[in-house]
Amino acid sequence: MRDAAADTSGTADPRSAHHLTWEQTVVAGRPSLYGVAGSGPPVVFLHGWALGHHAYKRGLRRLVASGVRVYAPALPGFGGTPDLPEEQFSLDGYARWVLAFLDAVGIDEPVTLVGHSFGGGVAIRAAADAPGRVSRLVVINSIGGSAWTDRRGALRSMAERPFWDWGLHLQADLWPLRQATRVLPVILEDALPNLLHNPRALWRVGRLARTANLTEELEQLKQGQVPVVILWGAGDKLLPSGSLESLRTALGNPEVHTVPGNHSWLLADPAGFGEVMTNIVGVPALLAGEADAPATGLGDTA
Repeated sequence: MRDAAADTSGTADPRSAHHLTWEQTVVAGRPSLYGVAGSGPPVVFLHGWALGHHAYKRGLRRLVASGVRVYAPALPGFGGTPDLPEEQFSLDGYARWVLAFLDAVGIDEPVTLVGHSFGGGVAIRAAADAPGRVSRLVVINSIGGSAWTDRRGALRSMAERPFWDWGLHLQADLWPLRQATRVLPVILEDALPNLLHNPRALWRVGRLARTANLTEELEQLKQGQVPVVILWGAGDKLLPSGSLESLRTALGNPEVHTVPGNHSWLLADPAGFGEVMTNIVGVPALLAGEADAPATGLGDTA
């Protein structure tokens, strides 16, 4: 099933055209779900671990309002999209799936590829594998950096990080209470169904994210075939500043924007996410009337 542009004619509220509709296509012979909305240059958004295409809908509709066509697939194992076949279960397999998804929905021009957390690692791999299909890569608090800071403040290899430490910092990243009450309902919209329907995928993909080695792919991107932008919540406890710095160094000091917030800042502040992404994508902002939460504003550009 190929995607068709949304009809925004008639007397309907123009804001409704910015809301993603949920579609199904076939990727590599398997049904795959995705959200889509808007018209203009294509932007493909890859979600983080345990989530799906629904959790980000508030931020993505602000991006749609800026004049782009957004595609938000549910990656294999999440959101109703079946797991990858066992022999393809790897970051390479996920990257190949993304490229096949572009074909399935009829995208034949280079896309702005955006990935958050685990989705950022998949986006890095896809852009390195097929640079001709990516006009710009945007990674948001992404896996791929080779370093983390332990509880004593020592910088260590990401491969040494124990699983319990990820869980501890994931919990800490949701607080304070004001942010938890804002972000938890959004996260649970995808995470709870994913946990109930496919708990094995959460475990396996979490392990894949924890052990990801993207050294070779980052070196390829460092050569400049694809422009890269890093967005980072400055208060991220799950992937702290050591991860950002190692990612920045591996990519040869690309454009970096830091924003207020933690690992899930784009879920807590969808208006702020729409604002910064509009500036990065470089298309006119048409965000008036869309804000149901105030933007926190942009942080430093490093």
